[in-house]
Amino acid sequence: MTSLNDLDCINLTKRFEETLAVDDVSFSVPRGSFFSILGPSGCGKTTIMRMIAGFLDPTSGDIQIKGRSVLDTPPNKRPVNMVFQHLALFPMMNIADNIGYGLRRRGFSKQEIDKKVGDALERIGLPGIGNRQIEQLSGGQKQRVAIARCMVLEPDVLLLDEPLGALDLKLREHMKVELKALQAAFDTTFVYITHDQSEALVMSDQVAVMNAGRFEQLDTASNLYYAPKTPFVAGFVGDSNRWSGQVEKVEGSCVSVRTETGLSLRGTSRDPLAVGEAAQVFLRPEAIRVARTVEEVRDQENIAIGTVENVLFNGANSRVLLAVPNGGTVDVALPQSGEFAGLKRGETLHIGWGVAQALCFGGA
Repeated sequence: MTSLNDLDCINLTKRFEETLAVDDVSFSVPRGSFFSILGPSGCGKTTIMRMIAGFLDPTSGDIQIKGRSVLDTPPNKRPVNMVFQHLALFPMMNIADNIGYGLRRRGFSKQEIDKKVGDALERIGLPGIGNRQIEQLSGGQKQRVAIARCMVLEPDVLLLDEPLGALDLKLREHMKVELKALQAAFDTTFVYITHDQSEALVMSDQVAVMNAGRFEQLDTASNLYYAPKTPFVAGFVGDSNRWSGQVEKVEGSCVSVRTETGLSLRGTSRDPLAVGEAAQVFLRPEAIRVARTVEEVRDQENIAIGTVENVLFNGANSRVLLAVPNGGTVDVALPQSGEFAGLKRGETLHIGWGVAQALCFGGA
């Protein structure tokens, strides 16, 4: 019976002398899906990718592709290919020769290579450019050629190690959509490594948030954003205001917290918390209602008044930083209605938010 997953990593551990880089990580990637590992530099995500590719041997655990262990299979024999951040295209070869390089190494005939290269160029939306030189391509086109060079070898799993890192911001935004479309066009399992949360959230079917060698949460992008299970995920995925304090009152899942600065907040906790326990509260800037008068936020469970410290204009993503008594500086997303377009430093605003929007976790 064949596996329903293209990739299974089972109790994967990697030590470098005294350093534990990957700590007993297990996960499965279903066929034809886009899976991302998201985390800060040094968390172990690239180590996992290099073990899957065969460039590193795990200290313990197993790596299975389509249900078969590949631990004893050398990198060049594994049904895996890899796209690097700097693409590693050959400048002395034209585009067709770059894409067909691996096929030539495997002994395919010229006729077979020409057909496969032509099909790949069609799929990446660049038909008929096989004779062009690499330096004639834009950054996005080079990205697609690098993927095509891997895909003509028909790998079971394509590994992508921060491939958008070298692109400018606008092209990076465009390539997020392109990569997802290419993954669907080739119907191949993508395993994507990144520290950029936007890349992971936009493209992935499943995202594993990694920290200090372990997965904090493996979930859909929506659940990671709206229902984080740990303080690290709550703080790492998306923007959040964060307060530390002590639990004052518990009523079911509703928790009242007095912050270290003296602000009283009410939020929701998924885990049991006790009175007197240290707690952290996370609140998204876009979950906060902002108003000129207190009456406009009176229906909210949490209400505060603040003075504008700074207005950060960024079109639809504009924000305001408010100095709130006992609450420090609160980051608030401005509505897109244009109502606060003329906001100035020193003005007073009222803010409010619901209990469900303030997520509470135990610990300092």
